[in-house]
Amino acid sequence: MPRSFSIPVTPPDDHVVTAREAIEPLYDRLEIETDKAVMAAAVRAGWSSDDAAKALASLRLQDALSVLGRSLYG
Repeated sequence: MPRSFSIPVTPPDDHVVTAREAIEPLYDRLEIETDKAVMAAAVRAGWSSDDAAKALASLRLQDALSVLGRSLYG
């Protein structure tokens, strides 16, 4: 029967990328592109850029609170 040896897959001095570190740049780019598209659509629909930005910020806050199990209105 072969013996088990403890051999590290990654040397201790090498950095192992976490899942968050791997997807964060893509997530950030996607968020920026989404914000640009939503803002452009709102402005084309007649909203001021300030009102559109406030509405988008409100939606993001509401979404974040829902993830935490909270509500803006309750």
